Amino acid sequence: MDFKNTEEFALELDNLDPLKEYRSQFHIPIINGTECIYFTGNSLGLQPKITKQYLEEELEDWKNLGVEGHFHAKHRPWFHYHKFTKELLAKVVGAKPLEVVSMNNLTSNLHLLMVSFYRPTSSRFKIIMEGGAFPSDQYAVESQVRFRGLEPDVAIVEIFPRDGEETLRTKDITKAIHEHGESVALVLFSGVQYYTGQYFDIKKITEAAHKVGSFAGFDLAHAIGNVKLNLHDSGADFATWCSYKYLNSGPGGVSGIFVHERHANNPSLPRFAGWWGHNESERFKMEKGFIPMEGADGWQLSNVNVLSTAAHLASLKIFEKAGIDELRSKSILLTGYLRYLLNSLNSDLIQVITPEAQEAHGCQLSIVIKEKGKEVFNQLTKEGVIADWREPEVIRVAPVPLYNTFKDVYTFYSILKKTMNL
Repeated sequence: MDFKNTEEFALELDNLDPLKEYRSQFHIPIINGTECIYFTGNSLGLQPKITKQYLEEELEDWKNLGVEGHFHAKHRPWFHYHKFTKELLAKVVGAKPLEVVSMNNLTSNLHLLMVSFYRPTSSRFKIIMEGGAFPSDQYAVESQVRFRGLEPDVAIVEIFPRDGEETLRTKDITKAIHEHGESVALVLFSGVQYYTGQYFDIKKITEAAHKVGSFAGFDLAHAIGNVKLNLHDSGADFATWCSYKYLNSGPGGVSGIFVHERHANNPSLPRFAGWWGHNESERFKMEKGFIPMEGADGWQLSNVNVLSTAAHLASLKIFEKAGIDELRSKSILLTGYLRYLLNSLNSDLIQVITPEAQEAHGCQLSIVIKEKGKEVFNQLTKEGVIADWREPEVIRVAPVPLYNTFKDVYTFYSILKKTMNL
């Protein structure tokens, strides 16, 4: 598309937007008496207006039924609550319902999945991951390695960008996997890198991992609800994510996992078990001997956090109506327009480190302001822009297609231009 650097053009794009109705379905924070420019859906998504209804329904059943709500709740019996999100989640991540389940929190799930898919031996023990991964992932991996009596400096292989580059090349990732070969036990990557906004090629990374006999897993915290995922077809062994970013399911919202169907009934996979992952038909017999449920459900530990999952379900219903393909198409236009406007400033003080290729980024653009970046960020905040600062020098902005507009993008550009005197 041939973009134009005018507010009128931004308004024209908004008028033509087939998803424009969805913004009104979210609560937009008010700053200085007006709706803010909210560009931090990559950190915490906005609240859907329908969320309150879903929560109140569960509170009403709890009030009226007490424990009987597990089987007789008016809207959604709690005993089966994890099942209500399965088909919706499967559509969002490109999986089969068997392969996904909502449960726990992201880092807890990562640990549980590494119990099953990181099983080092004396010769195959390395974990390959991107350098500068989100700290929680680094801590989880380091502690898993130490728990198994290994040294992180030996067992963990981090891949960094080439000198002078900000992001990783796929061929450098696959080359490193090939070079470490049969010593690799697990390849663990982000879907979208939290700092740079780079969208990794999940399929190619998975193929490289499998060629050397390794498992491949992914942290999709910044990818789910953001980019088009095809987890089943990619062949990834497992993935986990949070739901409070692009999935708009509330602060600390329930996580979820994907386990490929080829592992659905694999008795050789060790796991840490809990009663909600046990064969549902025999769960209340209270007998010894764990028999896992089929698919991802067999990794559950405890019964569902109903209130958190109710908020999650409310948002997933919106995704079902909007469609992930349509959301992705708008996202590409939003970030494309933002990049165009930033480039039009023609300033050496501004650098976008997020890859430009459409298949290599999601909603987020990571902007480096080379002089007084934190001061610029603070001024943006005063002007009603809620963005995100990440040390040492990045302002992360994420125009989200469900509730952000092209006018938002243009207004952000105008405020940045004024703030930097460009």
